[in-house]
Amino acid sequence: MPLAQTGSSAPSLSRWLAKTLAKPLVRSQPSRAASLFGVALLSVCLATPVVHAQATQEPAKPAKTSKNSNWTQWLDPYDRIDPLEPFNRSMYQLNDALDRNILRPVASTYVKVAPRPVRAGLSNFFDNLEDAWSGINNLLQGKGADGLETLARFGVNTVAGFFGLFDVATPLGIERHSEDFGQTLGAWGVGSGPYLVLPLLGPSTLRDTAALRLDIAGDLVTQVDNIGNRNSLYALRVVNRRAEYLKATDMLEQSAFDPYTFVRDAFVQRRRNQVYDGNPPELPQDEAPAQLEERYDLPEDTPTPQKD
Repeated sequence: MPLAQTGSSAPSLSRWLAKTLAKPLVRSQPSRAASLFGVALLSVCLATPVVHAQATQEPAKPAKTSKNSNWTQWLDPYDRIDPLEPFNRSMYQLNDALDRNILRPVASTYVKVAPRPVRAGLSNFFDNLEDAWSGINNLLQGKGADGLETLARFGVNTVAGFFGLFDVATPLGIERHSEDFGQTLGAWGVGSGPYLVLPLLGPSTLRDTAALRLDIAGDLVTQVDNIGNRNSLYALRVVNRRAEYLKATDMLEQSAFDPYTFVRDAFVQRRRNQVYDGNPPELPQDEAPAQLEERYDLPEDTPTPQKD
């Protein structure tokens, strides 16, 4: 009878070989090691057909693990990206409450009071300040042409655009290449880490949070010596930025079943695209979290929400 069909012959033969080969083990250390190796090798070889025969009768269930041996292989796809979801949801609720009761009403009043050209000029001004740090991060990532072009844009708009209030660089074909230090770390190979919602600051990742200190240091607003003027610029930038997305917030509340999930997924997709300059590599099928799929794309005939 073939060995693969007998469930007991291989183990009994292995035990007999073990007893037989174990008798001369007292001779010397080399012979002992060789005998042990022979017993182990023969036992594995003889037991393999039995295991194969059992496997053909009852297929084994695939292991729920990742091909990559990392610490996230045992996590559910949702947990890989958001293992801190209870904390993040509580921070999201805190930020949402502050936004509803304070920031959004102030931004709405700002839109009603400030004319559109004034708001556009302030947006240009703050974007121009960010171009200086973006240029440096482009250079740190080894993108010399983009870095020099962004720094040239900063210089042109600062001088010819009256400190950036007017965007004269775009009509000249000088493009903006926005980068921050979180993207620089990503370009250097640092993983994004878990999704993280920061109080007051909103969506982030562990990598972006670690880079936040340098991003703040590279912000030209922090270079203003007068504390009152510096804080006024901070407040004006926050209100102006919030005003730009009032209509987008209204659409989010009307269309998203779970705003937290919508914001998280959109943020993760956006940051991944930013790190890879709009051309991110495909994730392995078993590693791609379900929420990274573009489940919230608007229909083609639906206009994309514009900044107010």
